[in-house]
Amino acid sequence: QVQLVESGGGSVQAGGSLRLSCTASGYTYRYYMAWFRQAPGKEREGVAAIYTGGSSSYYADSVKGRFTISQDRAKNTLYLQMNSLKPEDTAMYYCAARSRGLAREPLNSPEYNYWGQGTQVTVSS
Repeated sequence: QVQLVESGGGSVQAGGSLRLSCTASGYTYRYYMAWFRQAPGKEREGVAAIYTGGSSSYYADSVKGRFTISQDRAKNTLYLQMNSLKPEDTAMYYCAARSRGLAREPLNSPEYNYWGQGTQVTVSS
């Protein structure tokens, strides 16, 4: 089992920055970790993912160049640095982990079998 706890959400003005954190616990190995988001009335979308055994990372086109995913293995913590935030980034952000080996589509939510409770990010114009 894997438990995921997100933190770092909040309210910020457009152009501002936030850093989300996700602390993982449990003994199950996590091949990938990722951030997803879901805005009211919209489907959950993959924002960024990282292969925990190496340096490969993946980003949605909408956040490339603005968001950076990283991990601190010693702290079992995943981060999402979000810069140049836009109102359309407003959503509940979820941390996810995959324990089932290599993923075909690291930004696709069915690839993940563990989820956090989410942290709200609100960007005002």
